[in-house]
Amino acid sequence: MAPMRSTRFAASYALDLMAGDPRGLPHPVRMMGAAISQGERWLRRPSSPAIEVLSGAVLTATIVAGSWGAARLVTKAGGPVGEVLLAWTTLATRSLMSEAGAVLDAMDRNDLARARHQLAMIVGRDTATLDEGEILRGVIETVAEGLCDGVVAPLFYLALGGVPLACAYKAVNTLDSMIGHPEAPYRYFGRVAARLDDVANFIPARMAACATVAAVVLTGGNAGRSWNLFLRDGNNHPSPNAGQCEAAMAGALGVRLGGMNYYDGKPSPKPVIGGEGRCPAPADGRAALRIATVASIAVFSVLWLWLRGREGRA
Repeated sequence: MAPMRSTRFAASYALDLMAGDPRGLPHPVRMMGAAISQGERWLRRPSSPAIEVLSGAVLTATIVAGSWGAARLVTKAGGPVGEVLLAWTTLATRSLMSEAGAVLDAMDRNDLARARHQLAMIVGRDTATLDEGEILRGVIETVAEGLCDGVVAPLFYLALGGVPLACAYKAVNTLDSMIGHPEAPYRYFGRVAARLDDVANFIPARMAACATVAAVVLTGGNAGRSWNLFLRDGNNHPSPNAGQCEAAMAGALGVRLGGMNYYDGKPSPKPVIGGEGRCPAPADGRAALRIATVASIAVFSVLWLWLRGREGRA
């Protein structure tokens, strides 16, 4: 397990910022998703909780190990160019900002129907009846969580263990999004995937929250409020990680996040983050994008400097 070279690390991040998600090419995450779906068809059967947990663990281990091994082969065969291109596919800075921005663009045109449709592309909650405030809450929460899942965590694992480790992380994250749900039929089958995702994101989530606070300092916001809310409300979430980023962002903007969501018509209440804050306004959505972008650059810069320093000592 070797860190990525600093020049290749920088090249992959630059590609992500300039071009976003590579389209028209085979994408590793889509391949992972197809493999997970096929494995689920083979392995998930109604059974005892212990057997379902074991079956889900087998699928999780197979997908994660397979993703790590496949990435290792590709980077060896493809050389530096192949390594940079594969690393690029693990990052989602530009895509996150573009997709969240599309929701905000629709709201700027007072087209709530379009905004709800665009939001449905990036969240799992029901969006058909959301008002302006709830749409904006969804955007801000998605940007905060996506900063960890789509940017900070892949950068962290690229720096720590190169492309194979970053691809293994993407496999864990994809497994969690597809089967790591507490509701039936995945309550037991997806349990190992969900817990592994919690472990994999534990450090990156807190890095992302600290980077959010740093970005508020750089952009002239209320960094003290962001830091205090991160410490106070970071655990006000069913996930041990998602609330960290959301709390830092809520404090940065002075808004209230969390509350009631609906999934397939069923209510799913979440703890409130920043209860004393106001309802999000359109300007808060744009501010969240700016903060997340600066936070992304800050994390990249710190990790790039660490890689450069490590190479200098080698």
